[in-house]
Amino acid sequence: MDVLERIREQVQSNPIIIYMKGTPQFPQCGFSARAAEALKGCGERFAYVNVLADPEIFENLPRFADWPTFPQVYVNGELIGGCDITLEMHASGELQKIVQEAAKSWPAQEQQ
Repeated sequence: MDVLERIREQVQSNPIIIYMKGTPQFPQCGFSARAAEALKGCGERFAYVNVLADPEIFENLPRFADWPTFPQVYVNGELIGGCDITLEMHASGELQKIVQEAAKSWPAQEQQ
């Protein structure tokens, strides 16, 4: 499978996903850490991809949505932005609203 197709499948099959350096439990950069904490603060499950563990995604994700940096947060298949936008949305309460709505899309057996 082409890497852009793999990314598209990940974004479309996960209502909430963050592409980050490291993992939510062990972030490898401050921006990724802050964005993951904002998502955790919403109280909903989310998927993640450690771009450092997948060089193909690391190289090609910036082309996918024409966004040059990491992290990248997608909700319902749409790029909402990187760290700064995610933090602004979290501070305003908007992130929690869209994340809670998107979380309803997880298949019932996957919801926590």
